[in-house]
Amino acid sequence: MDTTTKTAAPRQHLSKQQWISRSAFCFGNVGHSAFYGVMSNYFIIFVTSGMFAGLSKSVANRLIGLITGLIVGVRIIELVIDPLLGNIVDNTHTRWGKFKPWILWGNIVSGALLLVLFTGIFGLAKVNWILFAILFVVIFITFDIFYSFSDVSYWGMVPALSEDSHERSIYTSLGAFAGTIGWNGLTIIVVPIVTTFTYLATGHRTEGPAGWFAFAAIVTLLALLSALAVCLGTKENDNIIRQSAKQKTSIKDVFSAIFHNDQIMWPALAYLMYSCAYVVTNGVLFYLYKFVIGEPGHFWVVGVIATIVGFFVSPLFPIFNKYVPRKWLFTIGQCCMVAAYLIFIFGRSNIYVMDLGLVLFNINCAQLVTVLTLTDAIEYGQLKSGQRNEAVVLAVRPMIDKLTGAISNGLVGWIALACGMTGSATAADMTAKSIRTFDGMAFYIPMVLALLSIVIFLSKVTLSEKKHAQVVEELKNELAAGNGAEAVEDVSAAQTTLTLLAPVDGKVVDLASVTNEDGTKGFPGKGFAIKPADGRIYAPFDGTIKFAFSTQHAFEIESAAGIGLVVHVGIGTVNMRGAGFNIHFQEGQTVHAGDLLMEFNRDLILQSGYDDIVVDFLTQPQKVQLQELRLGDKVEHGQPIAKAEYKK
Repeated sequence: MDTTTKTAAPRQHLSKQQWISRSAFCFGNVGHSAFYGVMSNYFIIFVTSGMFAGLSKSVANRLIGLITGLIVGVRIIELVIDPLLGNIVDNTHTRWGKFKPWILWGNIVSGALLLVLFTGIFGLAKVNWILFAILFVVIFITFDIFYSFSDVSYWGMVPALSEDSHERSIYTSLGAFAGTIGWNGLTIIVVPIVTTFTYLATGHRTEGPAGWFAFAAIVTLLALLSALAVCLGTKENDNIIRQSAKQKTSIKDVFSAIFHNDQIMWPALAYLMYSCAYVVTNGVLFYLYKFVIGEPGHFWVVGVIATIVGFFVSPLFPIFNKYVPRKWLFTIGQCCMVAAYLIFIFGRSNIYVMDLGLVLFNINCAQLVTVLTLTDAIEYGQLKSGQRNEAVVLAVRPMIDKLTGAISNGLVGWIALACGMTGSATAADMTAKSIRTFDGMAFYIPMVLALLSIVIFLSKVTLSEKKHAQVVEELKNELAAGNGAEAVEDVSAAQTTLTLLAPVDGKVVDLASVTNEDGTKGFPGKGFAIKPADGRIYAPFDGTIKFAFSTQHAFEIESAAGIGLVVHVGIGTVNMRGAGFNIHFQEGQTVHAGDLLMEFNRDLILQSGYDDIVVDFLTQPQKVQLQELRLGDKVEHGQPIAKAEYKK
């Protein structure tokens, strides 16, 4: 037996483009997440402390209440808009892809409008508060729409970068890791930046309007640089699974994709419970340290601890997820969150015990688990309905973030007014009633929500990693049977036949004799299978690698004339997630007949309980027919095995 079947194939090293893609996607969420943090947490702090400086306290409080109410109302109304924005992104077709134009322009427009908001619309409230309120609504809605275009597109890229659940977890973890830096880094830098630039403008070390504007400008610049990194460094995959879905979706399709997919609705509800608890608590931590504990100088530790914990949790998630199912990672994180709330309530007399609570509060994989589950729900929905709604499905998570951000903004504004935490107030001004009000909204209610999220996820979310692998295989079977959309390009009339060479040594068998993973006989589609004699796959003709599964067990090669063939190693091998496979090509690469394209470990496949048979099927079975197929023959790679003829 060939030595390639006795030892594991060497580990596949990442290509330069893969390193660039992962790094660019990772850096993209540093600025993106920081930008969201400014708007969801720090804008309302600016509103309560700096936007209306110079006005009387009674007038300022009325305007604070007005702005708080407007933000909550506008964002709740916009909840129905986000899926429509996702539909626009899904129906976008440019030479740069569907996502990059929206990422770039979404950041440019929302960044410019954020700066306008941090000027207090150029102090208009002091001149005409009615006109100020009207313009605020218009500017805020426009800002939120363009930010949503960017957010939906950024996370919507994940399924376009890979169709493998594990590879998606790597991209998602990188994004979450960078998001931790962007989000929590604000906590570290906000006070120094605001006070420093206020001092430079006024000579007073306070948190003034000039400092807040400088803070917003720095974060906006970071967001633009991050958006450029994503646009320049990433590349969408264009494979037959994505091509097979309907290319256009209507408004009805948008809501159908969400409400008729149970594996979108239940994870979304569990995430809503978590996100509401997490964002609300984050929104009031500044007030906790300044007005309740009376240690505003210790607030920077909140960001440091969250960043350090994020450095470990997000990068280690793909490793943990190899051994622990996502639903249990979600549960563990929520239990840590509940423990943190108990410390925040009963341990605040000791600042170091509070630090322990902050550690537990940030040991959470809920966002990672939810994004991955929703991402996998794209193929799940495609299998059920034939629609592939990438951006629409992934608009659900930012839509929830908007809702919880609105709740957080409203709550922070309400607490600031109800507890007297505005203007020059200090911890000494707080009453027992104020503290009880604060604890109820900041900790007790969020703790109940965290517990509810556990119940929902464990009882209702069934789309596990293993089930997703099965869904991908079923999609592949449907494509093999020609049930998807036709290939994008017709076969050229100039070359109506193509000689197919054996891609591997072995015995040629009929697809009808192949045993599927569920034990049934007969692989769908038009093509052939080879019971391999060794573990090497060679190019069956001159062509271009159109796509490869990130699990490395299958790829499509297309001739210059447009005849496509998928080479699929093994039955059920998608569950091996790349173990034992080593590819020698990159997507988009031009290869020649006989080039070594892949090595695979036959022994490992068999030991894992899977069949090592190599299945080859045409991607256009209705348009191409096979002739002179050498069924039953033993062949060596490179020998003619059949002819594919285009039906005129």
